[in-house]
Amino acid sequence: MGKILLKDVLLDGKSTSVVIAGNRYEQIGGEICGEFAKVIDGKSRLALLPAFYNTHSHLPMTLLRGYADDLELFSWLNDHIWPAEARLTDEDIYWGTRLALLEMLKTGSVFVNDMYWKAAETYRAVSEMGLRAAISYFHLSPQGGLDQDANLQGVTNLRDFAAKFPCDRIMLTRGPHAVYTVSDQAFREIAEFVRQEGCYLHIHASETRKEVEDCRAQHGGLTPIAYLHKFGLLGPKTVLAHCVHLTDEDIQLLAETQTIIATCPVSNMKLCSGMFRWRDAQAAGCRITIGTDGCASNNNLSMLDEMKFAALSAKIQADDPTAASAAEVWTAATVAGARAFGLDAGEIAVGQLADGMLVNTDSPLMVGDYNLISNLVYSADSSLIDTVICDGRVLMTGHHVDSEEEILDKCRQICRRLETARQQNK
Repeated sequence: MGKILLKDVLLDGKSTSVVIAGNRYEQIGGEICGEFAKVIDGKSRLALLPAFYNTHSHLPMTLLRGYADDLELFSWLNDHIWPAEARLTDEDIYWGTRLALLEMLKTGSVFVNDMYWKAAETYRAVSEMGLRAAISYFHLSPQGGLDQDANLQGVTNLRDFAAKFPCDRIMLTRGPHAVYTVSDQAFREIAEFVRQEGCYLHIHASETRKEVEDCRAQHGGLTPIAYLHKFGLLGPKTVLAHCVHLTDEDIQLLAETQTIIATCPVSNMKLCSGMFRWRDAQAAGCRITIGTDGCASNNNLSMLDEMKFAALSAKIQADDPTAASAAEVWTAATVAGARAFGLDAGEIAVGQLADGMLVNTDSPLMVGDYNLISNLVYSADSSLIDTVICDGRVLMTGHHVDSEEEILDKCRQICRRLETARQQNK
């Protein structure tokens, strides 16, 4: 793979040129010479910035965007989403994932931590489209051990597919759904797998007040956080999605174990789950990252939106306008997300993995131009993202991705089929 020159791009407010060699940043500024396989001219208008790292999502749920809105979480899941998901084929999952990855590129993300059924199809789509991902062996075992996992075939298919088509941009994780859908025995077996494999764990935790109350009632007063700790499942390779309803003791435990929090403010607000205690968690030393959740409960994968809502919800929750500053939220969406998964990325620096985006600063949304990061957190939208680079490969230029028209057409066809089936079953 030949070198890439990013010519006259804005970096830290100054026009400079950047060289990418292989999958890393090789040179920033100074005298640039040599031959380049690709040159992108920023014309001192495109700003080079880290891309986003989305630490919790369900990618194929792009197919269910707008399918069941304005509902309470458990009704939304049981009465609408799970019945619709039962109709999704392997090919549906593949195309729904491609639609999600297209949206991620359009909104500046290069990595996602994903949990969903039929994950081999998610793996296939990510591998083909050139992004990074952590993909879960999804576990749903409410009645017994992992041999009774409702997704057992999916776990096997993912393992076999990954072995046949290895991709160094994708890591495999363990993804038990939640404390209310996975049994004690299954958690013990998952804990052993995690210890043996040294892999990441990805789970929903303390998302709703009902989840916490039910967990306390069923498990001797333990919160979901304390319950997971009982199995040894907290730690620096555990990602807990949502973490809305945390006690002071939970926050201290998460800080002590350096467990990763993936806050999803838009989904939390839409489902009326509550607001994450950002200020308290940050003060305790917790590791905070940001995720979008799935499109059925957000309804998009834009980390730009997520940053703004993270900042605003933190301020309202703490009753303090200084909570969750733009700089803190930006860090959570970029370098903190990358570092959470052991990636040498999230910063524009020599030797770092060449993940990044070029943002058009020549827009009304970016003027006044006093603080670029504040503008990106509070003002920018996805139309400003011109180019996205992942692992040294240019995946989007001019806000266009190869094959996007085919992806949109295929997914519209799937949505029409799902809607026909829903009407027939009314």
